[in-house]
Amino acid sequence: MKRAVALLAGLLALSACGLQPMYAGGSSGAVARGLSAIEVAPIEGQAGWLVRNAVRDRIGIAGQSAAQYRLVVRLDDALEGLGVLSDDTISRERRILRARYQLVDLASGDIVLDATAGSDAGIDVVSSEYATIAAEQTALENLSREIADQIVRQVSLTLRETP
Repeated sequence: MKRAVALLAGLLALSACGLQPMYAGGSSGAVARGLSAIEVAPIEGQAGWLVRNAVRDRIGIAGQSAAQYRLVVRLDDALEGLGVLSDDTISRERRILRARYQLVDLASGDIVLDATAGSDAGIDVVSSEYATIAAEQTALENLSREIADQIVRQVSLTLRETP
């Protein structure tokens, strides 16, 4: 009984603080409708292709309504050597993926959101060139998904606050 009362008190406290689910209303909620009305502009390069597809997957492009917004993303993809051994070979790399993105209202041309996202991953450089290339590619794929998550999260928050 005490647990039920404590749970009820906790729920009342949460509702009093103004928290509300981001995707309230399901597919007919404001955020879901806003996400389905986003046109994702093509992004250059392999990283761009990966990020664009990941963003489109996350916003549910299949049931897209008429575009009200355009998401423009510019990427900076870098691979840098970190660990240098005594024979001047690199033993560790860091792949860095940064994105600057803007959400543009197509009706007015106003920039609704101008933000950045970024992440990096460490890669061990091994004696097999194939294994190193595969690790670099896997890192790029993982970073692309992470960047897409960050972009969609921030866009969702912006759409939730936009009337």
